[in-house]
Amino acid sequence: MFLTTPFMIAIQMVTARIGTVTGQGLAANLSKAMPAAPLLAMVGLLLIANTLNIAADIAAMGDALRLVAGGPMLVYVVLFGIGCLAAEILMPYHSYSKYLKVLTLVLFSYVAAAFSIRIPWGEVLAATFIPRVSWDYDFMLTLVAIFGTTISPYMFFWQASLEVEERNLRTRLGASAASVTRKRLAQRDAARIRFDTMTGMLYSNLIGFFIIVTTGATLHAHGVTQIGTAEQAAEALRPFAGSLTFFLFSLGIIGTGLLAVPVLAGSAGYAVAESLGWRGSLEMPVRRAPDFYLILGAATLAGLIAALSPFNPIRMLFWSAVVNGVVAVPLMAAMMLVVGNRKIMGAFAASRMLMIFGWAATALMTAAVAAMLVANFAG
Repeated sequence: MFLTTPFMIAIQMVTARIGTVTGQGLAANLSKAMPAAPLLAMVGLLLIANTLNIAADIAAMGDALRLVAGGPMLVYVVLFGIGCLAAEILMPYHSYSKYLKVLTLVLFSYVAAAFSIRIPWGEVLAATFIPRVSWDYDFMLTLVAIFGTTISPYMFFWQASLEVEERNLRTRLGASAASVTRKRLAQRDAARIRFDTMTGMLYSNLIGFFIIVTTGATLHAHGVTQIGTAEQAAEALRPFAGSLTFFLFSLGIIGTGLLAVPVLAGSAGYAVAESLGWRGSLEMPVRRAPDFYLILGAATLAGLIAALSPFNPIRMLFWSAVVNGVVAVPLMAAMMLVVGNRKIMGAFAASRMLMIFGWAATALMTAAVAAMLVANFAG
């Protein structure tokens, strides 16, 4: 988790810069740097991976709420799915984004869960900074999945599009788009993007670290290595870690799902709409961007249907992360070509330092995917 953090920050700053400078989302900019066919193929894979992610998150929220409050899990799954979709359609971005930001505080429940149990911190620190690397296929597959869920394509599309939304909101207050870019990017916007991206990515990976530590010190330490649902994960924690850890972990699952579903559906909507030249914005009502909301709604409803199916949600999460890891490689390379292109970015092309870290992130992801493929063929 700590290895990926600086690269994660760099690549998210690249996407934010592209959106802020051009006033267009990531897919619209990528269409200037690559042919339509590979772009549409990547967006299609993104849509599939996001839908699987949505399904797993909705199923996990239903499981967690049933464990905490009792009642029918299927009803909770439907309510969570419809509720998330209704919020995206009925509320403009600037309204519900405030609630999403506050909701991130729920993720501290994972940190609290870790400190509510006995953990051999010496062993944890040693394993964190001196990891044991295995060159077999399963290890490499898992590594790609971890990279794919941290340096993830859906986050690229989401952040670039949100910077466009922020810019459009400012222009409605009176400044022209060109004026906003010229006067603010080098000062206020650049500082905001750096602070927002760095704190967000550090927070994200820190939470991920504590999730790994908690499950490793409880489930794995007691020989539990096969988990099919969030319910199994939370229930397995109870005898080893106690009721408090069980409750905190369940609360974290619900909070994470409520955060993730709008982001996953929204990024899919932006990516598809921009690739096909459709109008799309979470600030627009449905009647002004029907195609955009059709994609957003279809991804959420498909996820809801999959969540009600007998598919293994943890397996869906895992394989969607692997797909994200593979798709990220050509996507990141194309992003780096865009952010360094002065014909597209003008005077706000990426700095040398950002280019170094951005290409390093691309090389890291490429190496992980290549190692996975070599291990697969070698096995």
